[in-house]
Amino acid sequence: MYRNFFKPFFDFLFAVLLLLVSLPIICILAVFLIFQNRGNPFFYQRRPGKNEKLFTIVKFKTMTNEKGENGNLLPDEERLTTLGKWIRKTSLDELPQLFNVLKGEMSFVGPRPLLPGYLPLYNDFQKKRHLVKPGITGWAQVNGRNAITWEKKFEYDVFYVQNCSFVLDLKIILKTIQKVLIQKDINTKGMATTEPFQGTN
Repeated sequence: MYRNFFKPFFDFLFAVLLLLVSLPIICILAVFLIFQNRGNPFFYQRRPGKNEKLFTIVKFKTMTNEKGENGNLLPDEERLTTLGKWIRKTSLDELPQLFNVLKGEMSFVGPRPLLPGYLPLYNDFQKKRHLVKPGITGWAQVNGRNAITWEKKFEYDVFYVQNCSFVLDLKIILKTIQKVLIQKDINTKGMATTEPFQGTN
């Protein structure tokens, strides 16, 4: 009952309320990022959602599109702007995903939506993470986020899928607020973002 009715209802209700409250912040950040990025302040990318159905995720754009002499994008750490680093540390880059929640493509809590290129790399256990809607935050995010291995992230994701409840969601949201306030486990150690998933042996 909670997963199929109350959770979607709460997602929609709180997405509307938070959008109304955070709209001034979203507008201000968008203006600053337009100048910082010399263009679009938003980052759009296709991601797999529930049952691996693709949707377009929207986040604040924290990296430029600068390329090297060979025409390829520069490493993440070189393209990540000063403002972008701050936005990531405060997790404000996730704010536009409220629109994804409002559209029913995402939930507040669930496994983070990853890249479509990872889909063929998952084993049967890891694929279970797509049995629920992806979330803005999740059990893996509050238990290490980018500071843990991919294998551990997937263990936490599947644990959430198998144990989804109101109490667990509330616990994750409270721990997320705590993580944001102390700005912990934002990136993999020594990297601007995180290592790409290469599959498991």
